[in-house]
Amino acid sequence: MKKIAILGSTGSIGTQTLDVVRTNKDIEVTALAAGSNITLLEEQIREFGPKLAAVWDEKKAAELKGRVRDLDVKIVSGMEGLLEISTEPSSEILVTAIVGMIGIRPTIAAMEAGKDIALANKETLVTAGHIIMPLAQEKNVKILPVDSEHSAIFQSLNGEKMNRIHKILLTASGGPFRGRTREEMKEIQVEDALKHPNWTMGRKITIDSSTMVNKGLEVMEARWLFGVTMDQVQVVVQPQSVIHSMVEFDDGAVIAQLGTPDMKLPIQYALYYPERKFLPGARLDFAKLGQITFEAPDFDNFHGLSLAYRAGKRGGTLPTVFNAANELAVRKFLDRKAGYLAITDMIEAAMEQHHVVENPSVDEILSAEQETYDFIESRW
Repeated sequence: MKKIAILGSTGSIGTQTLDVVRTNKDIEVTALAAGSNITLLEEQIREFGPKLAAVWDEKKAAELKGRVRDLDVKIVSGMEGLLEISTEPSSEILVTAIVGMIGIRPTIAAMEAGKDIALANKETLVTAGHIIMPLAQEKNVKILPVDSEHSAIFQSLNGEKMNRIHKILLTASGGPFRGRTREEMKEIQVEDALKHPNWTMGRKITIDSSTMVNKGLEVMEARWLFGVTMDQVQVVVQPQSVIHSMVEFDDGAVIAQLGTPDMKLPIQYALYYPERKFLPGARLDFAKLGQITFEAPDFDNFHGLSLAYRAGKRGGTLPTVFNAANELAVRKFLDRKAGYLAITDMIEAAMEQHHVVENPSVDEILSAEQETYDFIESRW
């Protein structure tokens, strides 16, 4: 029986992880953490019976404690609660499905406790990859990617340890506004940006996909996960979302992973690696598919992608600024306090004014995050 803990159990990745648990019935959930959705968290606690559960909001945690007083479960809150979830003694794998840089400290704590990481929190590597990857090696723990693209690269590298990567071909659907100019995107509303053509995801990542900022974050994440340079990660638009990513080796061979756009596949692969298990669901029908098309990304109209490359190449605290500015900008857009194009405007302005700190500590990363929030709040 495999034992797992989940940070972000009520979000998109968290709920799909629990779908995988339901289907397979040979995984025990020892701990769950959520932000504020205690109604769903209570349902999960009653179904999966974890020993420990955390809610970020202290008042919500107190309310949940009252709701589950008939159960043998400990309820904790705040960052201390997340750290307790991450280091729950009986778990083997921590699924980091939490959104934002809030995931850095719990991920580090889990690794120091010897836990493997099923990584869906891309911000951890984007901002602290220089800390996380050496620590994984030191503690001899696995970083198992849950993002569909990084899982595809991970799978394509199986059996290829002795062969050098020439480049990673990171695929993107192009999002709902592929082919539009910035002028044509001026009046985009929240409802428009939340309509992704292929994937069902949480609100924040859906907006990030529409701006291509998400792909920029994935480029920076891939750089750390697979030990390559930013220039070795090439974004390729593949609108059908059938090829999830590819690896080109030094001899010119390209290996790809294909499948339907279903996040449960990379989740299950991470939980059972290196074993593959049956996964119910649709299968690719190449005769019906007919064709797979490719395009170059539009760096001019989707400026967030070019800003990501700039941040990743410069390094230090600049990726943190890129990420933090985007987090706040997306929040403002979703709250209808800023326009769609203002998202990348805020990111660029924050990057322009920032004084980069080289090889930042976790405290310096979090300080750069707060400085970025303060800057944007003072301007918008």
